[in-house]
Amino acid sequence: MFMTRLISSIVLVILTLATILTGGYVLAAVLLFLALLGYRELMQACGLGEKGRVNGLEAVGYAGIAVYYILMVFTSNRIWLFIALLMILAAFMFLYVFTYPRYRAEQVMCSFFHVIYAPVMLSCIYLVRSLPLGIYSVWMIFISSWICDTCAYAVGILIGRHKMVPRLSPKKSIEGAVGGVAGSALVGALYGYFVVESMITDQKVAWIFVLIGAFGAVISQVGDLTASAIKRNHDIKDYGKLIPGHGGVMDRFDSVIFTAPMIYLLVLVFIK
Repeated sequence: MFMTRLISSIVLVILTLATILTGGYVLAAVLLFLALLGYRELMQACGLGEKGRVNGLEAVGYAGIAVYYILMVFTSNRIWLFIALLMILAAFMFLYVFTYPRYRAEQVMCSFFHVIYAPVMLSCIYLVRSLPLGIYSVWMIFISSWICDTCAYAVGILIGRHKMVPRLSPKKSIEGAVGGVAGSALVGALYGYFVVESMITDQKVAWIFVLIGAFGAVISQVGDLTASAIKRNHDIKDYGKLIPGHGGVMDRFDSVIFTAPMIYLLVLVFIK
């Protein structure tokens, strides 16, 4: 199992590097693929999907996600993304009303939530990459998520004593969480100083990357715990089997999904 996870992780990192560096249509296509899979995994986990067929809720979700990503790529005015979300919500309402009583209100609301949770939040990776300095700042999404996860695990193993949320994740400790935030902030500082500032000589951005790393690490841990809570609520071990040794999209990208919107907002505010 360890070797399977290690090999999968290496392949995943290589694919991530290639996709992010390429950007543009390739990045958008990969994110759309992950978004659709993530939506499917969430629908299945919550008992809203049907094996072997696509029901009405899934069909509306898939179509809405596709339209959202098309608008994201081919329109520069981001107000269209907000309009797309309103139209997706309206489509769910149409389905709810004209097929009544096939679907319950909570099923419709949950389906719309799943559109926001994975697909829309994942799209922020593309939005960050599309910003003027996005080629540099987009990596903070993964530094805040994966570096935090690694540091939190290491510190938790070494000195973790106080449980953070024992009923949800017994192995996670407060010391580990602090270590994850500190590690992410440190790597962010090193990345900002040695990589970004060496390429952008007219701006001192290392302190900004420290801030982004720290805030991103906090939210990434919330994302990890949120995905775990949903699994516990529905008594499942993994969301899927796409990535050997890791599970599905929601298992591997749970923290990235939460971190991406936070990084997008921070970059918009602090990096000009």
